[in-house]
Amino acid sequence: MSRRLERVNALLRQEISRAISTELSDPRISLMHTVTRVQCAPDLSRARVYVSVLDEADSDTIAALRSSSGVIQRSLRGLNLKRIPQLVFKEDESVRRGDEVLRLLDEAAASERAG
Repeated sequence: MSRRLERVNALLRQEISRAISTELSDPRISLMHTVTRVQCAPDLSRARVYVSVLDEADSDTIAALRSSSGVIQRSLRGLNLKRIPQLVFKEDESVRRGDEVLRLLDEAAASERAG
């Protein structure tokens, strides 16, 4: 990935996070969400936006973000990009998977100590 595309991804992640917190008031969006990464196509036509949700409202949050993608895209117009990408929101399950691995390791360690 080029440095320019890395900078675009970082800028988009920051601006999308800001837009979600300041411009959206959808009650379906969990307060326990984080935009973890953005992967933009080299031609800026599309950007996958990965969101981690730390409570049970994960599907509601992703659905709300998908339905609000137009509002979020419009908020990106002020960026100095030749094209504003179409935003595709995806759930980032890496945090949840990491927690599961840590839980399993803790159980294995406790089992080892007990047995």
